[in-house]
Parts: sequence; C-alpha cells; structure tokens
Amino acid sequence: MTPVAHTDAQLWRRASRALLAKAIGELSFEGMLDPTPDGGSGEEYVLRLLTARYAFRARRTAFGGWLVDPDSLRRTATGILGDDVAQPAEDVQQFLVDAAPTIGVAPATLAGYLNEVTATLTADVAALRTARPATELVDLDHAELEGHLTGHPWLVANKGRVGFSATDLAAYAPESRRRLRLPWLAVHRGLAEFRGTPELSEQEVLQHELDPDVVEAFTGVLRERGLDPQAYVWLPVHPWQLDHVVRTLWAPELATGRIVELGEAGDEYLPTQSIRTMANVDAPHRYQVKLPLRILNTAVWRGIPPHCTLAAPVVTQWLRGIWRQDELLAEWGTVLLGEVASVTVRHPQLSTVDGVPYTWLETLGCIWREPVDPHLGADERALPLAAVLHVDPEGRPLISEYVRRSGGDAEAWLAALLRALLRPLLHVLYRYGITVNPHGENVLIITGPDGMPRRAVLKDLVDDVNVSVEPVAERGPEPDSHDRVLPRKPWRVLRQYLVDALLVGVLRPFAVLLAEHHGVPEERLWGRVRGEVEAYRRRFPDLAERMAAGDLLGPSFARYPLNGDRLLQTGYAELPYRHAIAPRGEVPNPLYTVSPIPPGDGW
Repeated sequence: MTPVAHTDAQLWRRASRALLAKAIGELSFEGMLDPTPDGGSGEEYVLRLLTARYAFRARRTAFGGWLVDPDSLRRTATGILGDDVAQPAEDVQQFLVDAAPTIGVAPATLAGYLNEVTATLTADVAALRTARPATELVDLDHAELEGHLTGHPWLVANKGRVGFSATDLAAYAPESRRRLRLPWLAVHRGLAEFRGTPELSEQEVLQHELDPDVVEAFTGVLRERGLDPQAYVWLPVHPWQLDHVVRTLWAPELATGRIVELGEAGDEYLPTQSIRTMANVDAPHRYQVKLPLRILNTAVWRGIPPHCTLAAPVVTQWLRGIWRQDELLAEWGTVLLGEVASVTVRHPQLSTVDGVPYTWLETLGCIWREPVDPHLGADERALPLAAVLHVDPEGRPLISEYVRRSGGDAEAWLAALLRALLRPLLHVLYRYGITVNPHGENVLIITGPDGMPRRAVLKDLVDDVNVSVEPVAERGPEPDSHDRVLPRKPWRVLRQYLVDALLVGVLRPFAVLLAEHHGVPEERLWGRVRGEVEAYRRRFPDLAERMAAGDLLGPSFARYPLNGDRLLQTGYAELPYRHAIAPRGEVPNPLYTVSPIPPGDGW
C-alpha cells in the first residue's frame, strides 16, 4: 500500500470513528437508543442491540445529551466459531445496520441513510485532508472560513447532499473551497416576476451586481436572437442546477426562447455552509445570492419555495421597520441582513397540479441578500456562529484562538457573546412575538479589535421567520395579512426555535468545549444564560405574560428529533409540502436548576 493510500485509510477510520461516536450520542439523545451503565465508574456504558453490543465511555451533558469518547468504542458480536468477539469499533455504517432493527428503521430508509452517511464521511475526510490549524483559521475572512467548518453539530448525516456526484462535491461543496462563477439566465416576464424593497428597482439590482461590460454582453445575446431585453427578467443560476435541472426540466422553455442562457458573469463566489447561498469574494460589497439546488441535504430538498421568493423583500422591509424604531436593537447594534430582492419562476405545468412533490416546484428563482461587509467598522471582523464549535485536527478549538486574542478570559468572552446575541433574540421574541432560527449557519458574530464579541448579525429570514398566533401590537401590520407567508405558532412552539437552534444546537456543545479546554464549568454557561433571561424579565415586567407562555426556565422542553424524523418519519419520500417535525418526548432544561449569574454590565 502506498503512503498516500495509507494516510487516506487512516483519515477515513478517524472520521468514521468520530461519526460513530456522534451517531450513538445523538440517537441516544433523541431517545431512539438506550445505553445502560456498565460498571461503577459512572462513565462506562453498553448499548445492547439485536446482533451486537457496543461498549464505550461517555458523559452526560445538558438537555440529556451524550458525549461519547470515539477511542473507547468496542463492538462485540458472535464470531464464526460461535464465541463472542470484541473489537475496536470504527465503522459507522456497520453500527447503523446493527442499530436499525432496534430503532425500527425501514430497509429502504436505511439504504438511503447509509448513502447520506457515506457522503458525509467523504466530505469529512476531504476536510481533514486539507484542514488548517486553528492558529491559521482565526485570521480568515468569514467567507473563506465557511469552507473549513464541520457542519451541523446535531445532525449525523449533515453533509448528505443527495443528488451530488463525487465530481459535484469536489466542485461545489463548501469544504472543497473552490471558487466558481455564476451563469445568468434571462426568463421571459410571462414566467418570471421580480420583487425588491422600495429603494431597489430591477435595473438597480443588475447595476449593483453586474459590471457594465457584462450587462452589454448579456444584452447582446438577447438582441442577436431578435429578442427584446426588456421583456426578460435576469437572474443568476447555480451551474449545477443549470446543467442538471434547467437544461432538462426547462428544456421546452429554452428551445422556445422563453428562457435564454446569457453566459457567466465575471465575479467569483464561494459557497457558504448552506451550499445554495453564494458569497461574492471578488466584490464583497455585492449581494450574497441564494439559489435553488435540487439536492436533499439534512432535513429538506434545497430548492427555494415560490412563496419565499415572493415574500422575501416585503418581509425584509417589515423587519427593517421594526429595527429602525427599536432603541434597544439600535443600542446593541444588532444587524439584520435583508433579503432585498428576488426573482420567482413558477413551472408553467407542474405549478398547476395539486400534490406535486415540492422539490419539483422550487427549481428556478433567486434571492439577493445584503452582505455583512458594509456593516463592519474599520476595526471589526465577522465570524460565523458555527465557528465557535470548530476543532482542528490536533484537537485545538477555534474558540481558544478567539479567547487568546481577546485576553485569555474565556468566561468574559462567553459573557460578551451572550450580550451580543441572546439579548436581541429575547427582545425580538418577547417584545414582538417574532423568532428567527438562530443556528450556526444563520448568525454571524462581529468582533472588535480586541477579539471580543460586539454585535450579532441575523440572516436567512423568510425561510425561518415565525410569528406568534397571538396578535402583538408592537409588531404592527404584518406583511402577509391577506396571503399568509409567515407561519403562526403558539408561544411554547415559538420559543422552541431559540431552544433547539441556539441552546441545544450551539450552546450545548459550546459548553463542553469551554469546560474541557478552558476550565469553565458547564453550569457557568447555563447560569449566565439564565442570568440574561431573568435580567430581561426584570427589565420588562410588562412582558411577563408572554415570557410565561414561552417560558425558557421551566423544568423541560419538548424534544424535536432531527435525526429521528428522517429515520422514522419521512424517510426519502418526496412530499408535496415541507413538513414540520413532530416532538417526541421531553428533555430536561439545564436553566431550571442552575443558579443565575447576573450580567456584569448592569443590565
């Protein structure tokens, strides 16, 4: 075996072992598996399945979570001579086959899931092969840093990308870190509709996004075919989507000139963690662009629903109005990255048929989103919230570099993070009855020259904004009073977005990193979170009823099984709608029992 092959094999085993530990931990957290103590140390567990058993060391974390030691995993099964054979466990695929009957996973779903897990492993190995140390990552621009992060901390198959080939992954996956240019289309106005915020016309968007020589060249393409450029709406398209969907599903429209390929624009882009959102790295002042991809990744197919493209600018304008008139959001400097313009393209045939799977209805369109760079001061930098969870191949967390540069006080860095992020989220939730989905991909943190968090940046709005069922006068007339595009949720469900996306999805693993690498007990993090919640409640006694209805300090929360939804509910069926994940059981709330730590800034 050559040295390179041996290195790749080592990387594969390392990635598989880590993903196996994550799978046992997260499937146990969701209640699908039930490890039991094995010995008196308190950290030895055994998981008994129908055909094998797995022994490992683990410790329990907040919300009933499990942190499994990958190097401790051993699998015991009956050997060919009828005796039990125990071996180190490092094959996550074997584990899923072992666990499927116990969990109740259908064979067809298991096959699809193994495909997603293998794709995830392939991406993890590719990232390991080119990984850089935390000491280097700390200096990267936020757009470049996106390609070094390791994906959703809770979902096991977090890089499934069903529909992408190996060549596609090398070209378009964030961890490939390859820049790409975007092709543009002209779509006849009988098919396409442009929408923008009040200050943006269609022509202003094109002037902002395209150099004059590119506009001239694209105009020439249409005129050479005898077509009127003003009769068309122009929009970018992902190169994969152009080849795999537009040139096939939309072939009649291409043949008849209702859709025209204009060519590539000159700017280069990098994909963000969400894959379908592109960041302009040649001209960072230009918009990010969100483009549909007919691939399945994590929970859903990654198209863009027409109701989202239609609603994005009006939802942005409505939220901007709230931001402008709210003194606290201004004081905190919380940034809203508006989705300022969009193009909606409905399929002329499939859009008229009831029950068509949604993935076929979301294949063409785009949303332009404000970039963060114009919001940064000369001494400020932005980092994705997911970066606080990143650990390099040598086991050094990226957060350690941020803490080191800010003076070395990890708890002070944590306190600054909660001030910058949690306060505006609490305020928007309880004052206005609005929630976003503040997971690691949807939030940026702006730091000052000292490396301390200063402000939060919220993005990915129209897909994730929800409002309370109960009318809230402070939020004014909603943008969808006639045709509803914003989901209405009761307070207990509304608060769940904050719980799952931030508390469970980010702060649960973040607490572990701070404890293991900086000696900050996990209880200190949860005490600071509780301190912020109680401080907000004291500051605004008029919101007591809303805070009670959406209580963050009770004994438990509903458990929403992100992994279990794929394995036990939806499988790989193409549904006619984007379904809501149903709760399954409850998880204990660490904020219920912990002593509050009041904010140190007098809030």
